[in-house]
Amino acid sequence: MKEGYKAGLQVNKKPVELNPFVEEFLARVSVGAVTSLKEVDYIRSVQIHHEHDDVTVTVNGEEVSLTPFPVLIIANTLRGLVSTLKGGDDIKSLDVSVEKK
Repeated sequence: MKEGYKAGLQVNKKPVELNPFVEEFLARVSVGAVTSLKEVDYIRSVQIHHEHDDVTVTVNGEEVSLTPFPVLIIANTLRGLVSTLKGGDDIKSLDVSVEKK
């Protein structure tokens, strides 16, 4: 049985409504990116904040340290995904929250 996730998204501090497909897609992309980081083992929750050239990742309540390469990969992946959504243009900041169902 596949694991399910629920996700929330804010662009420029405003919530973006997600249909079920986009919510699951955003959750899985975020979890996939974060799972590949060295310090991450088991994921119950993920928060990703991206603003300017900075990305902050928090997993299970603990901030994960990032080198420049993962910052670029995560920022560009999320910006690309979110920019295609209604309300995802002119991104100054974005916040993604993911929790295991």
